[in-house]
Amino acid sequence: MIGGFMGVGTPHRIIDALVARGARGLTVIANDTAFPAIGIGKLIDAGCASRVIASHIGTNPITQKKMIAGEITVELVPQGTLIERIRAGGSGLGGVLTPTGLGTVVEDGKPVIDVDGVKFLLEKPLRADFALLHAHDADYNGNLTYRLTAANFNPIIAFAAEVTIAEPLQIVPVGVIPPDAVRTPGVLVDHLVERPH
Repeated sequence: MIGGFMGVGTPHRIIDALVARGARGLTVIANDTAFPAIGIGKLIDAGCASRVIASHIGTNPITQKKMIAGEITVELVPQGTLIERIRAGGSGLGGVLTPTGLGTVVEDGKPVIDVDGVKFLLEKPLRADFALLHAHDADYNGNLTYRLTAANFNPIIAFAAEVTIAEPLQIVPVGVIPPDAVRTPGVLVDHLVERPH
């Protein structure tokens, strides 16, 4: 899982390292694939991803071309459903009930549940081996803060992965971040990668 919304709030240094390493066969779970040569788009350009689960790919024509050519598998998930599936994975829930997608191709192959006469699709939870996220500040215990919309998916994906790697703009001493400013507690963060200034 990778945080970000069209590159904003994305861990750029970690993505650059994956590209430089020549990673292959990645399944990327994210809101989108950004733009060519920006954010997650770099992973797409370099052929690192074989599968994408995202809410849209409309801003990245390279993702679209690779999908049409059969070079990458894309599962499009409505944005609200995507984040709730991730939240369910992080909370240990068995899935999410949503009316979004009923009567469309989104429904194909999925259980339909009746709750008091109202039909819902059962969307299964999502978890990942790694959550790669961007933060504004981190302290040495891994507590994280975010700035404005750069928070986007980042706080939620930290709950839904086996290993969380955060890329803060700066790492500060413990006590500098007020407790009520912590958006992701350090207990969820396994590694910190500081961005160079």
